[in-house]
Amino acid sequence: MAVTEPASAVLPAAQEGILRRQSVRESAARTYARSLPIVPVRARGLTIEGADGRRYLDCLSGAGTLALGHNHPVVLEAIKKVIDSGAPLHVLDLATPVKDAFITELFATLPRELADNARVQFCGPAGTDAVEAALKLVRTATGRSGLLAFTGAYHGMTAGALDASGGAQDVRVTRLPYPYDYRCPYGVGGERGAELSARWTESLLDDPKSGVTSPAGMILEPVQGEGGVIPAPDAWLRRMREITAARSIPLIADEVQTGVGRTGTFWGVEHSGVVPDVMVMSKAIGGSLPLAVLVYRADLDVWQPGAHAGTFRGNQLAMAAGAATLAHVRENRLAERAGVLGARMLGQLRALAADHPCIGDVRGRGLMIGIELVDPDAAERTVTGAPPAAPALAAAVQQECLARGLIVELGGRHSGVVRLLPPLTLTDDQAAAVLDRLADALSAAERSPQRRQRAGQSH
Repeated sequence: MAVTEPASAVLPAAQEGILRRQSVRESAARTYARSLPIVPVRARGLTIEGADGRRYLDCLSGAGTLALGHNHPVVLEAIKKVIDSGAPLHVLDLATPVKDAFITELFATLPRELADNARVQFCGPAGTDAVEAALKLVRTATGRSGLLAFTGAYHGMTAGALDASGGAQDVRVTRLPYPYDYRCPYGVGGERGAELSARWTESLLDDPKSGVTSPAGMILEPVQGEGGVIPAPDAWLRRMREITAARSIPLIADEVQTGVGRTGTFWGVEHSGVVPDVMVMSKAIGGSLPLAVLVYRADLDVWQPGAHAGTFRGNQLAMAAGAATLAHVRENRLAERAGVLGARMLGQLRALAADHPCIGDVRGRGLMIGIELVDPDAAERTVTGAPPAAPALAAAVQQECLARGLIVELGGRHSGVVRLLPPLTLTDDQAAAVLDRLADALSAAERSPQRRQRAGQSH
């Protein structure tokens, strides 16, 4: 197959200057810019064009934000309609026709049991702010302060969200084991591993000597995204709902990345039939623009006016784009399409794994796919017998993908998981092109001199 010019080639002066100034002027905290040294100037659907004229298939999709891909016509038309109408773009939390239409469309997508008795809170523009609002909500409603969260979780970058994600050590957060077949903390995996996880949760909550007092809530992701694309087993998720309901603990579902059709159902919790007490939403609900929303049971709505606010919580363009996106996904059954196409891609990737021992595991749901890369020659093994993660190989695969015009994400406990988050509008031909380029990049990364040298040293 044809290979585009490698990323190490000389870039046009304009793009080179932009990248150089970015490295000098932007903070050391920047992330994507380090592994993806491109300057996007145009985009449509799955495709991004850089300032140097090269085109890329974008399977990052703004970290899952672009449900319909870049610049989808229905999104652009919705934005243009608001701008041309002369409507105010900044209104704090005042009621507007645009907001009313967005809420109506959003509620039409929710699990009916929640939608019939729900309240909605518009937060700041990012998902992490909606997570903070969810934690504040359940603590206010229950009068308790503790929180149950899970290993491998990612809920955002603000203080409370980081605590829930394991990024800090808040004594109010109790960390529970998340079922992870490939690297099960109990060494068994499967249904047995998930059952042990559930029993451990029950034991901590019911044992008066466990040191865990009744918490304000439990927060979980239906599929852990940044944690390595790990789907929650449906039976386990139902157990979490039973455990929390029996003890009057609000269940918070973080649907920031799993929502709006990504996993093959409109919301990730629908696979298990679970109805949470609180749902955290962002990314795709804004139709590519910043928007974060909290939806929750009406009886939890006990906080006072101003208890959670945000200057930009009334983003009219995002609400218009979001309503158009929600409607398009719903009316065109794109969630179902993601489920079918995602299952096919997972099958093809598992077939690819048969020829590549460095692929330790292939998993996902819908168009949320992860390929865990490992070092099959390493002597050490985990309690499940799995080889150690191979983050250097994953980084090499990402760069080889970029050289072939494919943008992928990395994640997982040790950044050893190659992640695919293509738009729900992905065609069969585009899916085939993505997998072809990924397979070619994987072979190239395996053949790299550094890897061959390491293999020689291990024998």
